[in-house]
Amino acid sequence: MATTTASIEVPVSPDRAWQLIGGFGSLPDWLPYIPTSELGEGGRVRTLQDEGGGVIVERLEAFDNTARAYTYSILRAPFPVTGYLSTLTVHTVPGQDTARVEWSGTFTPAGVSEEEAVALFHGIYSDGLTALHRTLTTEAV
Repeated sequence: MATTTASIEVPVSPDRAWQLIGGFGSLPDWLPYIPTSELGEGGRVRTLQDEGGGVIVERLEAFDNTARAYTYSILRAPFPVTGYLSTLTVHTVPGQDTARVEWSGTFTPAGVSEEEAVALFHGIYSDGLTALHRTLTTEAV
């Protein structure tokens, strides 16, 4: 099983960061390469469409509003992995009104090397967190 984690500090309160990213259907609000998200099964399954029209279906596995975290799995996607489980968490930076957002995942590569699978998801997480930072800092201006 492979793992990767990316994180970024954003100059907003952890509550503000969570307000933006904590909704399971909120990816289009901050992730430009996911323009649509439709919730189903009472909000526990999201069907995403990427910029190229590709479809990704994910299931909410755990949600903790107090800890500002949720975990999801992939049910269907064009990615070369199986057993995908990812967590998005907003942490408090001690002594600052700043949030550290962490996106991590575990998965088993399928048809590609572990290095290729890790590079793919680390890139997705890093690019996504950069977009989150841009969204939150543009809002704050």
